[in-house]
Amino acid sequence: MPVQIGAKAHNFTDPTGLLSDCHRRVEMFLGSLEVVAQTIDNPATGETSRALESALRYFGQSAPKHTADEEESLFPRLRQIQHPEVRSAFARLEQLEEEHRWAAPLHAEVKRLGAQYLSTGNLSSPEVEAFRKAVASLASMYKQHIRFEDELVFPLAARMLSDADKAAIADEMAGRRNVRIVTELS
Repeated sequence: MPVQIGAKAHNFTDPTGLLSDCHRRVEMFLGSLEVVAQTIDNPATGETSRALESALRYFGQSAPKHTADEEESLFPRLRQIQHPEVRSAFARLEQLEEEHRWAAPLHAEVKRLGAQYLSTGNLSSPEVEAFRKAVASLASMYKQHIRFEDELVFPLAARMLSDADKAAIADEMAGRRNVRIVTELS
């Protein structure tokens, strides 16, 4: 993954910060897909192929871990908090989960068409349009989805979750990535 100079990087002591960092990667790889979509009606170049391969790899391998971080670790713990501010976010949490499910077939279409393009070097006109439509739909949805999570859900979670819940979320996130968290002894 490219180094992002000046980017704020979090570690497992701040799981909501890590989730937000992941959003920057989602935005970066969506941007790559949008650039590819602009030129996908032309034969593949080395640069286009590398960008598409990287984006497809990210959305195939890393993005599902982020979704699991939210749906299996963060959201269930937020639902357990009996606070009016958290309760008001519940309906939106269900919508976020639905957006994850809605995006899955679009990701599959981008993966299928992207792999075909990488394999053959071109797509038919209907396939080019299908790729562009799927990428545009994903970009539009993620723009709203990410903004809501970054501006409301993650700050709310950072304030309302206990240290024990944050540590459990961090452990689960690390486990999904086969990373061992090393804690300092006092």
